[in-house]
Amino acid sequence: MNSLARAADALAVTPLLNCLLREAADPTTDPADPTTDLSTAPPRTGHGNQGTSTSETTPYAVHRLRVSGRLLRVRPGHRPSAPELWTGRTWRILRHAELVDLAVQEMYASTGRGNPALAAEMTASRTAVQAVLAARARVAPPEDPWLRSEQALVMGHPYHPAPKARVFDGPPADWLRYAPEAHAQFPLVLLGVREDAVVEDGDTRALDTLGEAPPGYRLLPAHPWQLALSDRTTRVRAAFAEGKLIRLGVTPRPARPTASVRTLHLPGDDARTTGTGDLFLKFSLDVRITNDIRRMRRHELLQVRRTDPVVTAAFATMGGPASWLSDRGYRTVDGLFETCAVLVRDGLDRHLAPGSTAVLSAALAEGFPGNPLDRITNPRPWWAAYLRCVVAPVLKAFARFGVVVECHLQNTLIAVDTHGTPVQSVFRDAEGAKAIPEMPRAAAWRRLVYCLVVNNLSEIAGALTHRFPDSGPALWAMARAEFERGARLPVLPDIKALLDSPTVPGKANLLSRWLRAEGTAPHYLPVPNPLTTA
Repeated sequence: MNSLARAADALAVTPLLNCLLREAADPTTDPADPTTDLSTAPPRTGHGNQGTSTSETTPYAVHRLRVSGRLLRVRPGHRPSAPELWTGRTWRILRHAELVDLAVQEMYASTGRGNPALAAEMTASRTAVQAVLAARARVAPPEDPWLRSEQALVMGHPYHPAPKARVFDGPPADWLRYAPEAHAQFPLVLLGVREDAVVEDGDTRALDTLGEAPPGYRLLPAHPWQLALSDRTTRVRAAFAEGKLIRLGVTPRPARPTASVRTLHLPGDDARTTGTGDLFLKFSLDVRITNDIRRMRRHELLQVRRTDPVVTAAFATMGGPASWLSDRGYRTVDGLFETCAVLVRDGLDRHLAPGSTAVLSAALAEGFPGNPLDRITNPRPWWAAYLRCVVAPVLKAFARFGVVVECHLQNTLIAVDTHGTPVQSVFRDAEGAKAIPEMPRAAAWRRLVYCLVVNNLSEIAGALTHRFPDSGPALWAMARAEFERGARLPVLPDIKALLDSPTVPGKANLLSRWLRAEGTAPHYLPVPNPLTTA
């Protein structure tokens, strides 16, 4: 196994390992001494060309898979690694392919159901990671630190069994040219939509500045990957044949894909919009990425148009170091509503505090060149600033406006000053945001707690603790204090119950995907609450 393959294997192992440990295993003792919970394990035994341990005292954590009873040990930490399976006599190293087999066997034993498609996605995800690593070696990263952070997620979601799979009918080259992780950039295809076939809602004026449409037509940008996929369909071919759609060329300068893959960034001088600066455009993409096929569904777009004005108003009136990127409106084609939809989103320029630089929170946890965490010498002041920027605005939006900001790491940007200290949060994605009473209050609060505590804060705290190993208790004490300040908000008694609870809801992505629950009805399970006091 060459160095590229080893790196890909290690990056692909961690998310799947996280899923198994969270959803299917419990801590236990080392079989070498079942009466003692050891911090060190017996020597590893090499198998074939897999190599042997360089140390006989490497710390390991041992877990027992709940259904099969098999023992799995890992190097613990913010990113668990190096899984090994107990054979009854010795520990056997597991590469990614063997870990996939173990996960498949455990999920089948626990559910009585198979899912060969997910097993294939796990393998495809690891293959994709290696393809991305090879592509990144051939191209320079963007100079803009925010774009570097958006395009830094090579490992991806740390608790998903197949975070980098791209499920569609085509070779890897077809998606690498559009992949943020490969530092892709490409022009958008410009279409003309006959005026009697235009369907739109909200403010879509920015789309009309991307080029020039002939009389009787309106401009519609298209993601070239989505257009290539949809060109195969009878309805799209018919729309071009009858003149409902026409091709008008491409944008003069390229767009950059952000972490979500299907949301693209256009710099201000490309969008040429008056007073709005840069711009984000979100497209349908008939490709499965993590939990969903990323199509802009009609009911979701209608929900965005109901939710976004509420969230925009909430952030406009609450004050404090937070901002919201509004999903202003959408435009599409009658009869091809979901296939051709494009959503117009605010850009960053007019939302950032003067002199600040935005970075993606998910990249803070995964790491990238220019990561502000690499510059700090004391985690507490930085963490205090991060908590102020993230926790209070999310709690205020819920308490005062009944809005759940889906503040997971990929939807949260942090603006930092010249010292790398957080000064502002910027949230996005009205499709993920929920409003009461459209969503039951209990379910809304559960979603907020998962996104804020488990997905966001736990990952950032873990990254800090990795750098400063003794800082964990102090960091979570600071987080608890921030939530206690939020408890003073009116109509928010939920915080006291949260702080008293021994567990918080963790998303079970492996089980959800195994049972084909998809992204709309995920399974949750209780995980230890880091906010509780000892």
